[in-house]
Amino acid sequence: MFKIATLNKISPVGLAKLTDKYQLIDNTDDACGIVVRSQDMKEMDFSDELLAIARAGVGVNNIPTSKCADEGIVVFNTPGANANAVKELVIGGMLLASRNIVEASNWAHSLEDDIAKQVEKGKSQFKGNEIIGKTIGVIGLGGIGVPVANTALKLGMKVMGYDAYLSVNNALHLSDQVYVVNRLEDMLPACDFITMHVHATEETNGMINADVFSKMKDGAVLMNFARASIVDTAALKDALASGKLSKYVTDFPNADMKGLANVIMTPHLGASTDEAEDNCANMAVTEMMDYLENGNIKNSVNFPAVDMGVCRVASRIGILHKNIPNMIGKITSAITELNIADLTNRSRGEYAYTLLDLDSNVTPEAINHLEAIPGIIKVRVIKN
Repeated sequence: MFKIATLNKISPVGLAKLTDKYQLIDNTDDACGIVVRSQDMKEMDFSDELLAIARAGVGVNNIPTSKCADEGIVVFNTPGANANAVKELVIGGMLLASRNIVEASNWAHSLEDDIAKQVEKGKSQFKGNEIIGKTIGVIGLGGIGVPVANTALKLGMKVMGYDAYLSVNNALHLSDQVYVVNRLEDMLPACDFITMHVHATEETNGMINADVFSKMKDGAVLMNFARASIVDTAALKDALASGKLSKYVTDFPNADMKGLANVIMTPHLGASTDEAEDNCANMAVTEMMDYLENGNIKNSVNFPAVDMGVCRVASRIGILHKNIPNMIGKITSAITELNIADLTNRSRGEYAYTLLDLDSNVTPEAINHLEAIPGIIKVRVIKN
């Protein structure tokens, strides 16, 4: 029986995928799997029972992924599951900014006497611009950035894109009408709108700084539906005050932005749709189940992807280990008495994963030999 704990409210659509092999529990200390959305896990202590954490969403800045890797806990996320929800909010944010909808709505709500007359007299102050024919720059051409770029094209916009690590898969899904630049500064002067879709890392934190603002087109609109830390707050406030930026649209409210003119804030609504929550929970639970039952890893953020399909042999062993030389030789030498039917090994940075199919039942002695190898993090018998 696999015991699963949940943090935050997880969509029942995803939890309904759990079979009678699974039991939902409240105590995370007894769980071999945890499904989480946004709850901060960085200060949590993890029990030896915990094998996997599945994040029903994309960002994993609430999970200590390196610590989990060192403890043999595979962390999954759900790329693409909430992409449409975020994409639609980006388009909505762009329209809010270009047509001054928030300011106009607030003003309309304040009217009291002779409203019709006031409307005709005062509506011109909220005159905006159409987005057709305008240029949008998309920073980060991944699971969200690509749909945003393709949709903007369909709305009649000119689209430029920048991604320092554009994958072949994402490039295949990106319209050939998107003009991809090799340097961020090459698109900044041309863009009426700039939207960011990159992960928060040491490299991206504060990447939108005073130097970047200075290269932007005067009066541009900046949209941040990625992470708050990507934008340097002090530089942003200066850009707004000087008129370099006409609007800042963000899904990450903070005290520094509160009350500032020309700032539109939403309370982290990017994935807050029924459909996205269902999709994320569905994918998170599916990934976790495949790992627990078959040892397969897909969409992990701290271990490499390995897939050997449904386990149909006598035994399957999953070995999480450090990516060091001759590890495969040491693993196979430790179980010479067992016949290996199939073996897959993949590495990712300093970590690696080896999946072994055996023609016979694995013995306790073999497991002891494997666990004694320097650099082995966790050995798990998936089927015996």
